Amino acid sequence: MSKSIAAQLLTWYHQNKRTLPWRDHSDPYAVWVSEIMLQQTRVDTVIGYFQHWMDKFPSIEDLAAADEQDVLNLWEGLGYYSRARNLHKAAKLLFAEYDAQLPEDTKSLMKLPGIGRYTAAAISSMAFGHDAAALDGNIRRVYARVFNVEEVLGTRDAETILWGIAEDILPKGKAGDYNQALMDFGSAVCTPRNPICENCPINKDCEAYQLDIQEMRPVRKTKKAVPYHIHAGAVIIEDKKVLIAQRPQKGLLGGMWEFPNGRIEENPVQELAMLIWEGYQVKIRAGNPLGKVDHAYTHFKITEYAFFCTMSGLSIRENMRWVDLNDLDDYPMGKVDREIAKMLGENNA
Repeated sequence: MSKSIAAQLLTWYHQNKRTLPWRDHSDPYAVWVSEIMLQQTRVDTVIGYFQHWMDKFPSIEDLAAADEQDVLNLWEGLGYYSRARNLHKAAKLLFAEYDAQLPEDTKSLMKLPGIGRYTAAAISSMAFGHDAAALDGNIRRVYARVFNVEEVLGTRDAETILWGIAEDILPKGKAGDYNQALMDFGSAVCTPRNPICENCPINKDCEAYQLDIQEMRPVRKTKKAVPYHIHAGAVIIEDKKVLIAQRPQKGLLGGMWEFPNGRIEENPVQELAMLIWEGYQVKIRAGNPLGKVDHAYTHFKITEYAFFCTMSGLSIRENMRWVDLNDLDDYPMGKVDREIAKMLGENNA
């Protein structure tokens, strides 16, 4: 049955595969970039970013020679910025130790920053034609339904079973197309909700469909309540320049720029001055509101209220900079701070 499923999915893929700029690309670098961008990001969103990236950094050599701020600037809006920093680090490593060439095998690929088991398998199979089984979110869902995997997704038992299926069912010599077939199939047919089971080419072989439990597979962990935080931000302007700060390299939004801000408990106006002094050593007084921004990160949500502020004292540090209002686009920011920058631009238009 396993071999029949693989053959049917390959037939479906050749009839229905999406046209994407990184598919059938002659350069493994393009496959690598696309796979990193596609982590936690929709295909439609990635296409434009991928094309701009390849225009700006067309080779490993170009990426290795780039400034990190330029790399982050081009990545802005994709989120999960550690992906961009790891791409940059890996390019430098490849340039220094691998003659600016990606290794072909999964073990060597996994030694590079930001490349795990799935990404290594995707690159090895799609860029180099090796027989490497892959397992991403779409593929896990397909296998969990077809083989009625009852173990909770994300657990060690589930991973062992799913990787075993992936390696067992892999059609030799066709791994690249097969892995992409599973990804497209999971996106177009075996969708997270309301899968198109009636027109599915493998529904006769799908155990979950035959049992009418496809909506119950894969079995997922119970979701916890998403934490919600309120922040207040200070927009400090002097002589048509605004004060921004660079976040630490490690952690959320590492290396990005932000308006001084902090988490509040109750009253943004009353708490803002203390927060900015404690976090940035800047003495301010909160003034008129500029606006508010709502944003959802992976594990929490925030609302940030931005205020125009006047400054009475500053102990400027290396990570802080006065920037011309017209130059804010040159500094990579997360979505919240970019929205504040846009509000500021509209206010000063």
